[in-house]
Amino acid sequence: MLRPVVVGVDASPESLAAVEWAATEALRRDRPLRLVHACNWSPHPPSDVPTGVTAAGAAQAARARTVLDVAMARVDTDRPAIRASADLLEGPASVALLRVGGQGELLVLGSRGLGAVSGVVVGSVAQTVAAAAPVPVVLVRAHAGEAGPGSGLDRDGEEPKDAPIADVVLGLDLADPCDEVIEFAFTAAELRGARLHVVSAWRNPAFYLPGPGELALARGPQREEEWRGFQEAVLQSWRGKFPDVPVLGTLTAGRAATPLLSATEQACLVVVGRRTHEGRAGQHNGPVTHAVVHHARCPVAIVPHP
Repeated sequence: MLRPVVVGVDASPESLAAVEWAATEALRRDRPLRLVHACNWSPHPPSDVPTGVTAAGAAQAARARTVLDVAMARVDTDRPAIRASADLLEGPASVALLRVGGQGELLVLGSRGLGAVSGVVVGSVAQTVAAAAPVPVVLVRAHAGEAGPGSGLDRDGEEPKDAPIADVVLGLDLADPCDEVIEFAFTAAELRGARLHVVSAWRNPAFYLPGPGELALARGPQREEEWRGFQEAVLQSWRGKFPDVPVLGTLTAGRAATPLLSATEQACLVVVGRRTHEGRAGQHNGPVTHAVVHHARCPVAIVPHP
């Protein structure tokens, strides 16, 4: 049985953008689409619950069903060929989404990001789920969709002919190049017929702490070339597995967040990784992923890895 693309639905504009993105992705991957909405209500309340409380729960459930109906109507209109279902989940949203989303191919959620003007942060549900989900999570901002021209499908699920395609951007940590993250990025680029733009950063090690295979006395330009060669070596086998995906490698000195965000300005998707082990403060995204989640203009895919 094919695992679906799961999308969390609420009444926000970001949620509808996520539904549109998820429906398009489900078509690309030839997967069913599952829309889910979670609310704290019980379809079978205990007998000692007051009638007024029961009525309030029923009203809440009706509103929740309306949210799903609106989202499903959008899918039926924009993507009539897709195999879609809608489910109302009971319980806290983050718990329910983690439980159901983990059964899917990937989980898609709406995200408000963090704008310099609005100062609105990623919702607590999206932040919690993105930091703990066992499957890739894609965060989609309202009105962003897939930034860049020619990055969507037409109503019949076909790529528009002769339309330019925006890049898929991969934030590749050369100190920890993980197959799960790289494969997701190459697959996303292949599905879109897009170029994969790989962005990595390198930093000068302290003279008393040379990195693996580095010469402590080597000058900056030499170390940069060594890192560039390492980036190419990491990507070489993936080029062979995805021969139709053109690859552009960018290497920059210092921190990765700034050049990575710059590369996403006209991208259709940015892919970053997240370690699955818990730190002292529990599960969370690393600083680069955190920056991308809050500031990227295009959808962000967060891929878990060991």
